[in-house]
Amino acid sequence: MRDLAPYDPFSAASAYPSKTMSDHSHHDHHHADPGPRLVWALLLTLGFAVLEAVTGFWSGSLALLGDAGHMVTDSASLGLAAFAVWLSRRPPSKRHSYGLGRVETLAALLNVLFMVVVVVSISVAAIQRFLEPTAINGQAVTLVALAGLLINIGVACLLMHGEQTMNTRGALLHVLGDLLGSVAALVAGAVIVFTGWTPIDPLLSLLICLLVLGSSLRLLREVLHALLEGVPAHLSLEQVGQALATVPGVNSVHDLHIWTLSSNRIALSAHLVVDDFSQWPDVLAAARHVLLHQGIAHVTLQPESAMHPVRWLSRAAAASSKDA
Repeated sequence: MRDLAPYDPFSAASAYPSKTMSDHSHHDHHHADPGPRLVWALLLTLGFAVLEAVTGFWSGSLALLGDAGHMVTDSASLGLAAFAVWLSRRPPSKRHSYGLGRVETLAALLNVLFMVVVVVSISVAAIQRFLEPTAINGQAVTLVALAGLLINIGVACLLMHGEQTMNTRGALLHVLGDLLGSVAALVAGAVIVFTGWTPIDPLLSLLICLLVLGSSLRLLREVLHALLEGVPAHLSLEQVGQALATVPGVNSVHDLHIWTLSSNRIALSAHLVVDDFSQWPDVLAAARHVLLHQGIAHVTLQPESAMHPVRWLSRAAAASSKDA
């Protein structure tokens, strides 16, 4: 096994190498389009929000009206996710050479932040309910909560079927929060009907908020890691570098970078020190094959001669060499 040269973030190589010194490999993988699923989820959620609002006005239940407002915010998050999917499908342009796949990551970020706001608002309302208890129509809450639970289960199944991107997971986070909210409302409604103990409603609301907040923060960490060009969590920079270094004809690897373009596209760039430039076509094909097994399709590899390796000098050493 050949050695992986130490990684150095400071490169003297040109930012735009010639065509003979670099190669770009673009492979578009076909994934199940989450757009239609998000649209159906949007229609189901928004339709139930209207039904819940009408029932809330009819029964005089502020709890149902408040949950209808929550369903509207979920519909907005699903609409944002569907729009992001559509926008990310647009091809690369002169202004956006990578395309707009990163829009899905930004939509996930907005949905996570939106969910944190919803959790905080529900928590504040629950605390106010403790301080100022109000009468609750337990039967109306129970019936509508049961219908909401069935709707949310159907929407969650739609979103969990197929590819799981950060964008669809952000939308799913809202739906799961609503699903847990429906379970809480169903339990609370049943307890209120049979016992009349109204504090169960804010208690369960706070418990659900804690669960949803934990999921939101985990997704937020993943989204920020992608936006900061971090190495995808399922890949190891060292292992990928060692795999490239074992390709026949490769002497060593340096300036290795791996980052996320979108939820299903990973990019890599690296300099490969080769024994013989005449072997480069074979080395390039073998390196692509190795990287495709790692799930990396967007590749930029630059060959360098083993006879003239890149040498890194400190500023003091460089100044002394000029004086000499």
